[in-house]
Amino acid sequence: MTEIARSLQPHTTDLRVAGRAVVYRLYDVGGGIDLEHATRLLGPKAAGRPRPSRGEAQALVIANPPLTADLGARSIEGAERPYAATLGARLFDFGALSLRLEIPAGPELDWAAFTRFGNAIDSGVDLTAFFAAELEALLAVVRPAIDRPALADVSEDYIVFRLDRLRDVSGAPWPVERLGASDVAPLLLGEHRPLAESARRDLLPHRLSYTTEDLVVLTWDNALVVEPDAGDADVEYMIEFANAQLLELRHYDALLDRELPRVRTRLESARGGIARLFRRHRRLLADLQSRMADFTDILERVENSLKVTDDVHLARVYAAALDLFRGRVWREGIDRKLAILRDAYEGLNDDAVAARAEWLELTIVILILIEVAFALLARP
Repeated sequence: MTEIARSLQPHTTDLRVAGRAVVYRLYDVGGGIDLEHATRLLGPKAAGRPRPSRGEAQALVIANPPLTADLGARSIEGAERPYAATLGARLFDFGALSLRLEIPAGPELDWAAFTRFGNAIDSGVDLTAFFAAELEALLAVVRPAIDRPALADVSEDYIVFRLDRLRDVSGAPWPVERLGASDVAPLLLGEHRPLAESARRDLLPHRLSYTTEDLVVLTWDNALVVEPDAGDADVEYMIEFANAQLLELRHYDALLDRELPRVRTRLESARGGIARLFRRHRRLLADLQSRMADFTDILERVENSLKVTDDVHLARVYAAALDLFRGRVWREGIDRKLAILRDAYEGLNDDAVAARAEWLELTIVILILIEVAFALLARP
């Protein structure tokens, strides 16, 4: 008996599943993407700009739905065997690009076999070079549609383990509520030892269901999605969207980390040397104002790209993902750094105003002295 089989609860020996692993790599590729232009560039590979399709999705407001592309079949070399897969992409108008690799698990498997498959995809297959090559090939096509194209240093990776059905050995439906934290921990956490209750609460905090047949279990690195409708990928759509927003928050947080020391250095330089004061102040003020407007604009686009108007299941999945990814914490950190930039701008602007006032006063004094001198010279 394998370590995985020993770690599972006895009742899972009856469980049979059909599913796949969906591996995501997300990149920031520029200041924005013109999705209409990208659609024309991709031609027949562009698969439209779908939104979540289930009835409750009307509670989601997506200002500019991302563009989906079908990139075709691929073969992935695994440690034990090659995997047949399909590659897709999603382009977001705020500059994020998501590559999505779907790897079927094969024929219906028992739970231990599916867990082994998931662990092999998660930690046994190095897809770094594969995704880098696919990204380069896709960028070669869509780069004209990207505003200020530049590949960011940060990226996101995530895996969704998608199950279309749960059955027992007789073929009867297997209730999703029987799939407990101890059953999914070996798949999602790679942990085959029994977990303490406190660890299960901390490591598997989000478990959501809408009907008696579906289930979503979210972790930081991956998720389990059980959805009996094979064509319904709305939950994956929401998880991918949350990852794209997290990527942008991380990217702009890193940009601000690099920007603040540069601003400090330029401020010190601008304050040294009275003869060059005005020119330096003008340049730095204009640059600071432009940078702050840039940061604020893109962050507003990211945050407003998807809004929730009602407390429905998809909205709860989306909110749970953002909570798990600590989206609010990232945004608060960015806001603090933007506040530092604003304070620097206001302080520099105050310095410029004070310097102009001093020069004006000095000019007036000089003019008065000149007038007095001319008056004294004119006296007989």
